[in-house]
Amino acid sequence: MKPIIAITVGDYNGIGPEVSLKAIATPLVRRLCTPVLVGPSGIFERVASRLALRMRFLPFASTGPGGGRIVQILEPAGGTPVRFSPGRLSADAGAAAGAAIRTSIRLVLAGEARALVTAPVSKHALHLAGINAPGQTELLQRLTRSPHVAMMLVSGSLRVGLVTIHTPLRKVPRELTDALLRERITVIHRALRTDWRIRSPRLAVLALNPHAGEGGDLGNEEQRVIIPVIAALREEGLRLEGPFPADAFFARYEPGSYDAVVAMYHDQGLIPVKMSARGKAVNVSVGLPLVRTSPDHGTAFDIAGRSIADPASMIEAIRTAVSLSFHRPAATLEGKP
Repeated sequence: MKPIIAITVGDYNGIGPEVSLKAIATPLVRRLCTPVLVGPSGIFERVASRLALRMRFLPFASTGPGGGRIVQILEPAGGTPVRFSPGRLSADAGAAAGAAIRTSIRLVLAGEARALVTAPVSKHALHLAGINAPGQTELLQRLTRSPHVAMMLVSGSLRVGLVTIHTPLRKVPRELTDALLRERITVIHRALRTDWRIRSPRLAVLALNPHAGEGGDLGNEEQRVIIPVIAALREEGLRLEGPFPADAFFARYEPGSYDAVVAMYHDQGLIPVKMSARGKAVNVSVGLPLVRTSPDHGTAFDIAGRSIADPASMIEAIRTAVSLSFHRPAATLEGKP
């Protein structure tokens, strides 16, 4: 039986509904899973009509029909006002995105879906709706009450996990503590073993400063934090190498040479992944009690409503979610939000 995969609406004024519908219309996705769209049904119906996709939408039932042109939709309880206006920032769209995330988490933790794929959201729209989280990764961590979570971008054999996530660059050195670095490396290592079934993962750890700090002349975070943590975790049996200067490391990187790369901040890790992936990278939240993936792009308000959004990253996010869902037991209701 094909796994049920929950797919959130994201910010409905962005390209989330479009790339989701385009993705589930492909033979690959239909062959891999039974998708369940989570969000306002009217949004999906209007976008499907704009895209000329001949789909029949039905309310979700875990034992109900799925596949082909039949698509199930789960509307979050209570409902939120829907004012569909592609390309516009909206508190209502932020509220709908948040409601879809909460509903999808419950669906997966109840065992009615195997994994969660989230369409892009606008962080500003979430904030306008009163949802105070820097991004979806942090929101999912809070809603699932998960103590240790990391963000990982995946493209083929290249996996890059982040130590700091949506942290302003000027704050990164202050946040880069022994405890945080140890936590994120440990979470990434554990995910490689459980979700990717890599028995003894080999990780490369990047430096924070140019030229790995040049012995302290260009910054002391390597000597003060990164090198001691690497040494301590090696003593515990982890296979770690580094810290490597980021520019030289990625310039010489050979696919498959490491099972994951640990980057100190958002752009340090995501720029090389997105350049190599050419629009097909996947965001994976590791450390959650459920499998969650998302495409590597944002809401793209500038092209929303024009029917030209590329679903490649969403297709890959769904494919990755299905693959990872078979590598771990079903989620449980323990800690349900």
